[in-house]
Amino acid sequence: MVDVNVRPDIDAAAAKLRSAVGSKREILRLPEVLWEGETVEMLATGLYGKGNGLVAMTNRRLVFLKHGVLSQQIEDFPYERISSVQWSGGMMMGTLIVFASGNKAEIKQMPKDSGKALADALRARLAGAAGAPAAGVAQTAPAPAGGDVASRLATLDQLRAAGAITDAEYQDRRTKILDSL
Repeated sequence: MVDVNVRPDIDAAAAKLRSAVGSKREILRLPEVLWEGETVEMLATGLYGKGNGLVAMTNRRLVFLKHGVLSQQIEDFPYERISSVQWSGGMMMGTLIVFASGNKAEIKQMPKDSGKALADALRARLAGAAGAPAAGVAQTAPAPAGGDVASRLATLDQLRAAGAITDAEYQDRRTKILDSL
């Protein structure tokens, strides 16, 4: 658990990290790169480009931030531009590959637990952008009935497991999905 005192959303996401070795400076600088109204949902550490940094999953985009003494690096991936996400994990570390706008970004040396959780939440977010409701957005149209229900429930389970939605949101959405049958 990482204890910082930046702002509530960042503090909550940082508290879920096992370690912030090499990324505490980035956590403290994160508010400087966020857009107005943007909130942090998950954090992970990883190696991208020229150094270790912080991967932040927000309500609008995926951000990689490296804030070193001599150099800084910021790269963001708005969700509407991400076409695919891959996760490959080893015993302790893994690699997240993000395909966005014809580019491939590999974030290596991510701790397996936080990296996989972030990859799963990112996949669920992208699935939400493609038709299912996104985290924090109420469903307004009736849900399609049939075999699609199982996949929607599985996505909902992944969102809860990744910490992207609360237990109350999970129960509410699960009820709506089942009521649509």
